[in-house]
Amino acid sequence: MDINHALWAASWPAPAKLNLMLRIVGRRADGYHLLQTVFQFVALCDWICFQPDPSGRVTLKNPLPGVIESDDLTVRAANLLKLATGCRYGVCMDVTKNLPMGGGLGGGSSDAATVLVALNTLWDLQLSIEKLMELGLSLGADVPIFVFGHAAWAEGVGEKIQPIIVPEQWVVIIKPDCHVNTKEIFCAEELTRDSKSIKITDFTAGQQQNDCLAVVCQRYPSVKDALVDLSEFSDAKLTGTGACVFAQFDSELKAVAAYQALKAKWRVYLSKSVNESPLLSMIKSGDFIS
Repeated sequence: MDINHALWAASWPAPAKLNLMLRIVGRRADGYHLLQTVFQFVALCDWICFQPDPSGRVTLKNPLPGVIESDDLTVRAANLLKLATGCRYGVCMDVTKNLPMGGGLGGGSSDAATVLVALNTLWDLQLSIEKLMELGLSLGADVPIFVFGHAAWAEGVGEKIQPIIVPEQWVVIIKPDCHVNTKEIFCAEELTRDSKSIKITDFTAGQQQNDCLAVVCQRYPSVKDALVDLSEFSDAKLTGTGACVFAQFDSELKAVAAYQALKAKWRVYLSKSVNESPLLSMIKSGDFIS
């Protein structure tokens, strides 16, 4: 392997995502729910550094407490890439976590996608984006969108993706002090599973509901409380199954005012939504951040 020191010295971003809308329009025979959703990225990121390991092993510099290293999504992603290509290289990964776990922002899925994209480059494997998305889907339904790297309209279980342009705005995100169990929400008897399919034009005209909202608020009161507080400043929404709620603002001034007012009570993030993922932007520009 020819080591490109600039690439290996880089910190690779793993951005957050928002679900601007989430409809459940059916269910497959295997139990997976059929969705319609709109993904957009947030400039808030985890960061991953990579170091070549001559032994061929895949390891983490700082494994997550309570998580078996081989079960970590980043390690699974790297090993999956090795298995799919016959690659014998090893790597030690250092993940700096900024995204809250269990918040519906896709942190684990985004980390896995960044590992696939970065090691495809670092190991010079030359797999297509489509192949990386296919591998990513076997790790989790949200991984393909992070590999794809552009705001998108998604259907199926989230793997049928087409790019979409939506307004890029300032965003305030609240992470309530709870961890929403996605499986529990999708197994709830009272969950709506028969929403009518809509078109992109319906979404842009304002049909932006999240079918998980009522169930999550019923079972996790702190999510409901966060929505109420954030709604005082702008239209507040749930991303995915939560627990994070978010609101978009057309000016930095309004977003900062909301952030300042809420930060004494809540764990709050202030950022910008973007249509092109910071990971894709870095690769396209060749501007690798060390």
